[in-house]
Amino acid sequence: MDGILRRRSDLALEAVEQFLGKSSGEKKGVIKEEREEKDVTITCVDVLANFEKEIGKKPGRYVSIDTAKLGLDTSDKLEVVRKVFSDELSKMLAYKKIKDASTCLVVGLGNEHITPDALGPLTLDHVIVTRHLYETGNMAEGEGFREVSTLAPGVMGLTGIETYDIIESVAKKVKPDFLIVIDALAARAVVRVNRMIQMTDTGISPGSGVGNRRRAINEESLGIPVIAVGIPTVVDAVSVANDMMDLLLKHVGHNLNKEKGVEDALDETTRKDFFGRVGMLTQEEKRQLLMEVLTPTGENLIVTPKTIDSEIEDLSRLVSNALNVTLHPNIEFGT
Repeated sequence: MDGILRRRSDLALEAVEQFLGKSSGEKKGVIKEEREEKDVTITCVDVLANFEKEIGKKPGRYVSIDTAKLGLDTSDKLEVVRKVFSDELSKMLAYKKIKDASTCLVVGLGNEHITPDALGPLTLDHVIVTRHLYETGNMAEGEGFREVSTLAPGVMGLTGIETYDIIESVAKKVKPDFLIVIDALAARAVVRVNRMIQMTDTGISPGSGVGNRRRAINEESLGIPVIAVGIPTVVDAVSVANDMMDLLLKHVGHNLNKEKGVEDALDETTRKDFFGRVGMLTQEEKRQLLMEVLTPTGENLIVTPKTIDSEIEDLSRLVSNALNVTLHPNIEFGT
């Protein structure tokens, strides 16, 4: 059961919430710190060594930037998130002891022909590349620009080549000091789709969130630091159905209790009266039931918001702007 429930999310925060709740600590294998900045919630999760099996995530640092409270519907809000993202990315580079002069290869994973999977390739369209200027002698260290190159390896279904093999070959030729890998992720909660940015120093396994795991792109396999940046753009039908059931329960509870001045939650008796045995199930029991119903019929679809076209453009620009500011000290954006 654990394998079934874990496979539909790439977010470390969801893994921690699912198996540990709000608790953390060395005995739990997780150190979690949370703070809020300008209506943006920033959570740093350190998964400790020897707890990979329990948590379902590799040991390392995971930073989540939750924009659900602020929203991303205006340019001003996008700029607020961009600044927070830039600051957190700078902290991640410092945490990995990556110097200002270290060279970088930015890799955009995904299929540019499928909109929710195009975050990586679209981001590269706006990343400022400088490696060719260093190669030709038109730029030197100390000018405020890092040596940056980019790569969009595509997907194996289009190239016939394992994504890792392409990245490894280019890395051996270009010899960057570190990689930043950008990819679209999968979430377990509808509210987090297109609303959360995750950074981690553990690298990434392309396609793992939708059950299509490929060879991992990480420091162990490539020999250089790999910072993975991702945004969940899809969610499976089980998660949608589960979240809608929760919303229905809250709605019924609100209508029943609004005149009583009490919490919206339903008591066990009322839940059972309205929803029978289903109303008495725990969150994971509900997910398991929905999985058992939808998976055999092929109806556990991977879905994305209807506004994905415009949102993926905004998100890719947000990520590229944050990368440019972080990697090149001379780049500035007005607030």
